[in-house]
Amino acid sequence: MSYVIAFVTGGLICAAAQLVLEYTNLTPAHVLVGLTVLGAILGGIGVYEPFLQVAGAGALVPVSGFGSSIAKGMLSEIKRLGWEGLFTGAFEITGLGLAAAVVFGSLVAVAAKPRD
Repeated sequence: MSYVIAFVTGGLICAAAQLVLEYTNLTPAHVLVGLTVLGAILGGIGVYEPFLQVAGAGALVPVSGFGSSIAKGMLSEIKRLGWEGLFTGAFEITGLGLAAAVVFGSLVAVAAKPRD
């Protein structure tokens, strides 16, 4: 049942983003940043974590989960280091994912044939 909940939750988040794209003049970049910021705000005020417990990967995989992870890392580093945690905390939890995206993106770019 947890797979179904994750699938439906992730689908609803993506459907909401698609509706915003269809019915507004916002670009995909605006929607991407908006979802990231929304996830960070909800994670910062403590709402996204209980949502993650219910929805699982359906709430973690979309970009709003990335924003929540950034906020979670920053809050934990602020508790540990003080105000310097604002600058280092964003990469504490998300650093591995960012590094993997850069490495695998570079490998695919080298292996793929470019379009003319």
